[in-house]
Amino acid sequence: MQIKIIRFAFVIISGVLCYLPDTNFFHAGIGFGVAIILVVFEYYLRIPTTRRFVAGIVGLAFGLLISQGLLQLINQPDSILLRNILMIGCGYIGMICGYYLSESLPIVRLFNSHRYTQMGSSYATNDSNGFKILDTSVIIDGRILEICETQFIDGTLMIPRFVLNELQHIADSNDLLRRNKGRRGFDILRSLQNSPSIAVEIIEEDVPHLDEVDAKLVHLAKKHFAKIITNDLNLNKVAELQGVTVLNINELANAIRPIVIAGEIIQVHLQKIGKEPNQGVGYLDDGTMVIVEDGKTLIGQTLDVVVTQMLRTSTGQMIFARNADEPFPQKGIR
Repeated sequence: MQIKIIRFAFVIISGVLCYLPDTNFFHAGIGFGVAIILVVFEYYLRIPTTRRFVAGIVGLAFGLLISQGLLQLINQPDSILLRNILMIGCGYIGMICGYYLSESLPIVRLFNSHRYTQMGSSYATNDSNGFKILDTSVIIDGRILEICETQFIDGTLMIPRFVLNELQHIADSNDLLRRNKGRRGFDILRSLQNSPSIAVEIIEEDVPHLDEVDAKLVHLAKKHFAKIITNDLNLNKVAELQGVTVLNINELANAIRPIVIAGEIIQVHLQKIGKEPNQGVGYLDDGTMVIVEDGKTLIGQTLDVVVTQMLRTSTGQMIFARNADEPFPQKGIR
C-alpha cells in the first residue's frame, strides 16, 4: 500500500510542478504523462526478463564508452576499422556482462524489496528483502503453511519451476503414497497463494548446467541472496557448506518442543512395546517419544509417569520415565 501512495504522489507532484511556472495545463498534462510512463517503467522493471533487457542496454552503453576511451588511449581516433572493431567488441561484452550481472548485483534487491505478487484478487507485498526458496520436501510436509500464517516467516516465498515439475512427477507416481504426497503438496501451494498474508512467487528461472535439484536450489539461493527452507538434512548440510542459510522446519519443531526435567510428572498414552524388555512406548501431542520402564503390561492405558531422563537426538528428543504409581526403588535397602 505504501508504494502505491508513493507512486500516486509522484504523479500528482510532477503534474503540479510542470503547471506552476506558467500555469499551463498542457505542460501539466505533459508532466502527468511523463510521470506515468516512469511509474510504468519502474513497475515492469521488477520483472526479471525486463530487468535483464534494461541491464543489457546499460551494459552496451558502457561498452561503447569504453571503446571510445580506448581509441583515445591508443591515439588512433581516425582508424575506421579499429573503431568499428572496438565498438562491436566492447559493446557486445558490455551488453552480455550487463545481462548476466542483472540478477547477481546487490542493487537488484532494491527492486525486489516491494515486489507485488498476485494472489487471487488481492496483492501481497514484501517489505523485508527476505527471499526464501522452498524445496519439495517442505512443501509436501505442509507445516510451512501454518508457520507462514503465524508470520514467523516473512518475505517472499520463491518456488522454482523445476520444484513444481518434481512435485508433478511425484503426484503422477504409480505408488499411492507418493501420489497422495504430491497432491497434498499442490494443495499446500494453493493455500499459500490464496493466503493474503503470504507473498508467493513462481520463478521460471532454471539452472540447465546442473542436473540435481538440490544443486539448482543452492545455486539460485546464492544468486538471489535467498535462504532455503527445507526438511532435507542432506540439502541442509550441502547448502551450509556453500554459505547458504538454511531454515530447517524439523530443527524449528525440535527447538519449540517443551523441555521437561527429571522428576516432572507428565501424562502419556502407551501405544506399543519398546525395544528393551518390559518397556512401553507412548507419544506426547507434539510427537515426542516417551519410553516407560515396566510399561509393557500397561499398553493401551493412559497414565501419569515420572520423567527420569531426557535425551536429545538429531531427529528430536526422547523421554525416559517410570510409572508414577509405582514407588521409586531405594538403593541400599533390601
